[in-house]
Amino acid sequence: MKNFVFHNPTKLIFGKETINEIGDEIKKCGIKKVLLHYGGGSIKNNGVYEKVLKSLKENNIEWVEVSGVKPNPRLSKVYEGIEVAKKNNVEGILAVGGGSVIDSAKAIAGGFYYDGDIWDAYSGKYFIKKALPLFTVLTISATGSEMNGNSVITKEETKQKWATSSKELYPKVSIIDPTAQFSLPLKQTVNGAVDAISHVMEYYFDGTKDTEIQDQIAEGIIRTVIFSTEKLLKDPKNYEARANLAWSATLALNGLLRAGSNGGDWASHALEHSVSALFDIAHGEGLAIIFPAWLEYVKNEYIEKFDRFAKEIFNIDTGNSAIDADLGLRVLKEWYKRIGQPVSLKEIGATEKDIERLVENAVQSSPMGKLKKLEEEEIREIYYIAFNNM
Repeated sequence: MKNFVFHNPTKLIFGKETINEIGDEIKKCGIKKVLLHYGGGSIKNNGVYEKVLKSLKENNIEWVEVSGVKPNPRLSKVYEGIEVAKKNNVEGILAVGGGSVIDSAKAIAGGFYYDGDIWDAYSGKYFIKKALPLFTVLTISATGSEMNGNSVITKEETKQKWATSSKELYPKVSIIDPTAQFSLPLKQTVNGAVDAISHVMEYYFDGTKDTEIQDQIAEGIIRTVIFSTEKLLKDPKNYEARANLAWSATLALNGLLRAGSNGGDWASHALEHSVSALFDIAHGEGLAIIFPAWLEYVKNEYIEKFDRFAKEIFNIDTGNSAIDADLGLRVLKEWYKRIGQPVSLKEIGATEKDIERLVENAVQSSPMGKLKKLEEEEIREIYYIAFNNM
């Protein structure tokens, strides 16, 4: 296990009927006016919007709105949000939605005090040193953005889907009411589950040795996500399943699993960003395609861990590490297919010619990876595996 410092400054309020606490939490921070940032109409249909406004009014919090955030949040919407925030002299941002909304809000928060182009923070030219206070009401559990300092934004013109991170982007307060996710389409629930599992696997397979406690936590999260997702496919309003999935998704990327590790591999995420940027699919769908392909490519780099994964997650133990690793990977793909996820690039309409487009996009972030460093040729091979996956 590596030396580490663990510090997460986000206050998280979890449970039924907790959305009505958001106004009071903002007020406690001395903030009187916020930018309310959200996506489409879902929060108005499920009652979340009404609850949020009621709480703001009861606590004398003013607000202005910027809505219309899409999956794979766009830089153009970030620019709009920065402009509105500055024009109205807001003192904080309230993001109501899933990871895309929260990531967009983080970009706005970081851009508020920056005189340049906030894309500089995503292209590595600027590190965010100051940001507006951020508050979140989570409506989709997937990215863990409600309890970390990460943000991913897509620049439409160049099809670059890049990330930034700063301690200034951690939300001050995040509220998770699992009942707010009862009305989610099952596809969004499934996408979130795959995203959460993928975050756990980034740390689990990053090559760090002797991380028994992290491994056991990681395995527990993955098993819980699988168990809860299967329950929700049958009963989307099962509160305990929703609650367990929601908390698992938060724990997957709030820094807990990073402690003592190499920091995660993250090559799969970088490779997926090119897929969702070029084909505009959900991040969870892209990860269901890319992560198994990456696992197939790198499994011999750390076969003992792949053997353990098969045993602890899927109860596979033939006594042969290589066979176990292959069977574990096969069962993972079968589970993804069973819950309605694609596992090959062909399934999202990609052709073999598209592989070079993906490579060209992805190499901008190379070299990538911790378990195995990936550059152009390795990246190409993984996309070919993803193209031919069955």
